Amino acid sequence: MSVVSLQLGQCGNQIGGELFNLLAEDATNLNPQFISKNVDSKVNQEYEDEVVERFFTCDKIGNSLNARAVMIDMESKAISQTLAQAKKSGKWRYPEGQQFWQKRGSGNNWAHGFLVHGPKSSERVLDMVHKEVEKCDRFGGFLILMSLAGGTGSGVGAYITECLRDEFPHSFILNQVVWPYGTGEVIVQNYNAILTLSHLNRCSDGIIIVENDKLQNICSRLMNLKHISFKDINKVISHKLASVLQPVKLFSQGQDASFYKHSISVKNLLGDLIEQVCPHPEYKLVTLKNIPQMAEQSLAYSTYTWPGLLKHLRQMLIADASMEEGIDWEVKLPVPSNPDGADCHQRPGVLPRVKTRFNKSIANLLVLRGVDVHKCDFTSFSDSRLNVSWVPSNCASTIWCHPRPFNYYEKSASLLSNSQTPAAPLNSVVQKAWNMFASRAYVHQYLKYGMTEDHFVDSFAATEQMIKNYSSL
Repeated sequence: MSVVSLQLGQCGNQIGGELFNLLAEDATNLNPQFISKNVDSKVNQEYEDEVVERFFTCDKIGNSLNARAVMIDMESKAISQTLAQAKKSGKWRYPEGQQFWQKRGSGNNWAHGFLVHGPKSSERVLDMVHKEVEKCDRFGGFLILMSLAGGTGSGVGAYITECLRDEFPHSFILNQVVWPYGTGEVIVQNYNAILTLSHLNRCSDGIIIVENDKLQNICSRLMNLKHISFKDINKVISHKLASVLQPVKLFSQGQDASFYKHSISVKNLLGDLIEQVCPHPEYKLVTLKNIPQMAEQSLAYSTYTWPGLLKHLRQMLIADASMEEGIDWEVKLPVPSNPDGADCHQRPGVLPRVKTRFNKSIANLLVLRGVDVHKCDFTSFSDSRLNVSWVPSNCASTIWCHPRPFNYYEKSASLLSNSQTPAAPLNSVVQKAWNMFASRAYVHQYLKYGMTEDHFVDSFAATEQMIKNYSSL
């Protein structure tokens, strides 16, 4: 089923450009040795066809691919640059007339975006969205790319998301938001973040959070980049997203390689993803971990095994690590006890020297791609200790897979997790925003566009409830 993307603000448009470029590149370029070794031509063709149906329309003139996307920004610069880069790729482009911009931005002011630019632009944006939806033979939902710090991405993004919920009440909406740097990009970013999250939590079905600080570390420590640009960070984000959004099949343990020819593909990607990872309406914050990720020049000299990848990815989940380097292996799950109440793996009188505080999950979605994926033993992710007790064990973990390698990685694994990970950064943002609000710092800049202090208070209450929900798991 097709997905219509909305790219909002400079951040959303730049990420969207990198994402569509990777989707098209991954679908059309596959190492020939992988086809002969693991993927026959039929499976590969089905993969390409599914990518096109999900994210692109095929132009009858020249057979060029047009992204199923609407581009929105209050300034034209980011959109113009993204359009030019797409055209330069030669593989795909954006549809004509599906871009909306004005001459003046939102000035990093959420209220300006939400209360001024949002209402003024919504009618034209919704017309573009309807046009894109009507191109879909089977419509699967919306993917919205935006930031939390800027005025357009956060303010207009929150407003347009609410409009989509009213206009398409039964459609799936998945927001991907970029968390600002902790040291600060703009002085009012904490205000913008809590206002955006409080609104998205009401109208979105799921919110994928990626944090700039963690992305910076990945670029520095795993990609070995010395001078990190936003383009580098956007490439990491697009890799994470595409690793989950590309075609997958349902997988059960113990099947052999022949099952690929007869297994069921996940057609309604957004619907199935949201149903699995966001089973409760009070828990919508999702994080994305993937392994491996490295500089392109290192790929040819690296070898990975499925047991090693899954062992590291599971520990990344437990210890709440954003990358495989520097994982705290002392964080462990509580050891099961025997019926007599004694630790079945512990010597008498010896206390285990491990950290008992671990990252608890509501639900996890494991996506495996690559050579010999049918041989994976993923039972460690079915461990009931990973999840809260009120989620049925058969619903807490789902496995998707595909034998086709992703983005030149012979083997790769991604984990979409609804866990306690967002609680700490959200708590930090709320505390910083409240300290500013208590002294009325910059509040007048929001009030002049028609916002009230009660609006701030309601957003604080909503985000504090989110923190409480996750912290009490």
